[in-house]
Amino acid sequence: MSCIKDWPVADRPREKLLSTGSATLSDTELLALILRTGHAGNGTSALDLSRQLLSRFGSLRAMVSATATELCEEPGIGPAKAAEILALGELARRFAATPLAPGTRFTSSRQVFAHFHERLRDRKKEVFLTLLLDSKNRVLREIQVSEGSLNASIVHPREVFQPVIRESAAAVLFVHNHPSGDPEPSREDLELTTRLRDAGALMGVRVLDHIIIGSGRYISLADRGLIG
Repeated sequence: MSCIKDWPVADRPREKLLSTGSATLSDTELLALILRTGHAGNGTSALDLSRQLLSRFGSLRAMVSATATELCEEPGIGPAKAAEILALGELARRFAATPLAPGTRFTSSRQVFAHFHERLRDRKKEVFLTLLLDSKNRVLREIQVSEGSLNASIVHPREVFQPVIRESAAAVLFVHNHPSGDPEPSREDLELTTRLRDAGALMGVRVLDHIIIGSGRYISLADRGLIG
């Protein structure tokens, strides 16, 4: 396989990006720029290695959501290149996650989903978030309560409501993800929501919703009539 430096200048990914813009490059070409080098052992170029990675994982999203161990199973990918790929994915997630400014007011469950979807959809573990709201349902602060196992968040009402009391929040909204991609609530999700709703009622704090985020879709327990 020919080395990229032997290609015509106009066909080399780096030179192509600088002359025509990043939007003109394919996923394979952009990834080759991140990897920089191929596999010296078999003469594979960075472009060839990028093509093999995308073929193996099926998409950029699946590739950057893989583990370092999974990435290193591809010949030519060692710990350094795996770390670069994972860093790329994390940067993309952070870029997509618009900071939640104090005073933000969500008027529908779909707005909540739109805000948190990119941030949570590819997480390998369940992450449980609490949004602290004022009396007009404006966001005071976002709190990450837990990051759980592959199957369940580890959440206790005491941990959830400590910051609620400290910040004098009038209401709360809960958000968590399902790593499986299926947002249908489990029995544990429903039981937890009931416990949190009841604990909030004792303290005069309204639980407005519990939104479960999957891959490309979500479930709002309030929309299903399971909060009130």
